[in-house]
Amino acid sequence: MIKITDADLAHPQVHELLRLHLAGMHQNSPPEQVFALDLSAFEQAGIQLYCAWQQNTLCGIGALKALNSHEGEIKSMRTHPAYLKQGVAKQLLEHIINQAHQRGYQQVMLETGSGPAFEPAIRLYQRYGFKSGPAFGDYLASPFNQFLYLSLTT
Repeated sequence: MIKITDADLAHPQVHELLRLHLAGMHQNSPPEQVFALDLSAFEQAGIQLYCAWQQNTLCGIGALKALNSHEGEIKSMRTHPAYLKQGVAKQLLEHIINQAHQRGYQQVMLETGSGPAFEPAIRLYQRYGFKSGPAFGDYLASPFNQFLYLSLTT
């Protein structure tokens, strides 16, 4: 059974999965197109990292960043390789969407990569109703990224 908690940023398993996430982003995207956050970013106000645990093992992470009072951005979704295709990302995504609802957000959005390494995540987002849209915030559109939006008001 998976349990979702707020992250303990001092936990070594959190550090390790964030390192794995950053390495994966750099492996599958040009350096200038990697927008993944490092540990220090999660110490800032306005962003909450969530952890999916199975007993005492971290199986996945995902974050919700406040963009303004009515919009949030999903960041750093990563499932540990040993837990792929076991519903970890699905449970994290549901938790993050629920948190966005509780915050009163009207919309959540995300930036993700393009190409085969990102297809499973994109399919998951699409199953939850995310739609493609334009770049937002400080992001610039390129052949290496895409932007997905989910309305929370319908």
